[in-house]
Amino acid sequence: MQGTDILNEIWFWWSVVLSMVFIVLAAWAFFVTLRFNLHMLQLNGYDNEEHAHWLKNNRGKQRQLIFLLICAVMMALFTAPVTAIISLVFVLLDIRIYLFLKSVFTKKKLVMTTRAKRLVFTSSLIFVIIVALGEVIENCFHFVGGMAAALLGIFLTPYILMLANILNRPAEKAVRQYYINDAKKILAENKQIRIIGVTGSYGKTSLKFYLNTLLSVKYNVLVTPESYNTPMGVVKTIREQMKSTHEIFVCEMGARKVGEIKEICDIVHPRDGLITSIGPQHLETFFNMDNIVKTKFELGDALPEGGLLFLNGDNEYISGNAGNYKNTVMYGAGGSNGYRTENVSVSDMGTTFTVIAPDGEKEEFTTRLIGGHNVINVLGAIAVAHTYGIPLADLKIPVRRLQPAEHRLQLLDRGTVTVIDDTFNSNPIGSKAAVEMLNLFKGEHILITPGMVELGEDERDYNFKFGTYAAANCDYIFLVGKKRTEPIYEGVLSTGFEKNKVEAFDNLQDAMNRAMNIKSDKKKYILLENDLPDNY
Repeated sequence: MQGTDILNEIWFWWSVVLSMVFIVLAAWAFFVTLRFNLHMLQLNGYDNEEHAHWLKNNRGKQRQLIFLLICAVMMALFTAPVTAIISLVFVLLDIRIYLFLKSVFTKKKLVMTTRAKRLVFTSSLIFVIIVALGEVIENCFHFVGGMAAALLGIFLTPYILMLANILNRPAEKAVRQYYINDAKKILAENKQIRIIGVTGSYGKTSLKFYLNTLLSVKYNVLVTPESYNTPMGVVKTIREQMKSTHEIFVCEMGARKVGEIKEICDIVHPRDGLITSIGPQHLETFFNMDNIVKTKFELGDALPEGGLLFLNGDNEYISGNAGNYKNTVMYGAGGSNGYRTENVSVSDMGTTFTVIAPDGEKEEFTTRLIGGHNVINVLGAIAVAHTYGIPLADLKIPVRRLQPAEHRLQLLDRGTVTVIDDTFNSNPIGSKAAVEMLNLFKGEHILITPGMVELGEDERDYNFKFGTYAAANCDYIFLVGKKRTEPIYEGVLSTGFEKNKVEAFDNLQDAMNRAMNIKSDKKKYILLENDLPDNY
């Protein structure tokens, strides 16, 4: 009898220790799983519909969760210690995988905003309820225990997060409206400020910073920082950075769906606007080009009587709709534009070009920026600054000082190698311009790219065409992601490009190592074109 009591006591303490270890590891597994999914939800704009689409297309990143579901079923049906140990092994595997994902997906880090913290709290509460229900069911029916429920909760983490996002909506709406009202109040108190809205499929961030440099010659300017171009990013800028001394606010406006430019305009009420370009981007959420055009021109629709709309006349989507608006100021290389360029000379040292204003004023400019498409963006900034009363001659030095925005054709000289960092999200027009710019340099032209994303049903065709452009301008082409870059590979080979000079790699580092090891007497120029967002 005494031996039986000892065995029972050992079994009891073994169960207690195992349960405690399981609780700690299960909680850890839940939080690392939650963290990754929260990061992806944040990158998807806290949009459940978009996030659900992402989950469907990226099942492979979280396939290990199915093993936790299997373990939950096993633990519910079989209570043997072996089942618990097997479950612990898969919990540890889950933790290991998500810690790895955290270390890999770091291009744009998770920002623990107050909204993110509220989502963590609500998700954790749902998880605790699931575990508690498991305990209640075990006590009542001796069927499913808390440990099995914990495994089920970890498996359901992506969906628990989406449920938490739904439950938090009323609170988020109230908080959001409070911040918006506060920003509107600040703008109302700053009556002398002139607000310029800047939008476009691409080029808007670069042009925003060019405007800041040029307008600062005469005015006290505030711009939305980095790539802040969402309603709450704009609101945050106003609430935290706007001063009564600011005279101009340059507000970048981004969108992934119809109506999102209007939403920002309804907050800031821009006096003037500028549309840099319109082209195929975010087609997964816009669905077609008509929706993109309509959304970008929401900026023009929001301008008051007398407000100026600056338009890139070289863009067919923009020029085709310019006639619908009064007080337009056109700019571009074409002769029909109000502000136009001539004598453009591009080299690896920079770009020289002449600007002719509508009033006949004419000046030659030099910039360290590379690429003909950058000239058009600089011209757009010159057009605004000149219209705002700054003579072209006074803009020559500021134009010379312009720097490329980070990860946008940024030259990084490394002696015998120059890396051209164009890793901010790529697009069909920009990627073509980037490889054509690469070809201007005297040396070995090496492209490293994972291709383009978020282009909807035509994504494969756009990447195929990109392969043909790359083949016409590059000596070596190294692709990152063997499966994803198949259309580029096919496009490259369709031109007769040497097969031994195009290769696909599993990761960027392998591609970089291959590029660095190329033997050549000439200087190497390595273009890094696009870096897929973390949620890809």
